[in-house]
Amino acid sequence: QVQLVESGGGLVQAGGSLRLSCAASGRTFSSSAMGWFRQAPGEEREFVAAISWSGLSTVYADSVKGRFTISRDNAKNTVYLQMNSLKPEDTAVYYCAARASGAGSSNPQRYDYWGQGTQVTVSS
Repeated sequence: QVQLVESGGGLVQAGGSLRLSCAASGRTFSSSAMGWFRQAPGEEREFVAAISWSGLSTVYADSVKGRFTISRDNAKNTVYLQMNSLKPEDTAVYYCAARASGAGSSNPQRYDYWGQGTQVTVSS
């Protein structure tokens, strides 16, 4: 069992930065791949970034590539999403997710645990 709690969301102007954190509880965090997803009002949940259990493999959605960076600290049971050059279209609720497999995935159905989400709002 893994419980996830996101933090770090807020209101920022376009071009600004935010760093999201996702604190995980449970013994299996260090062997779990982690992902970040987001959902804007009226839209489906979409993939943002994922990282393997070791942190050596990452994958990003094209829309955030070069602006966002996913990382993890297994000693702290935490995964991060550094978001730079934010745009109004990045506005959404951001969720972190964990899967039992050690390989990251862009498919939300492959994740076993989800956090409650944190709101990110980017003003123009």
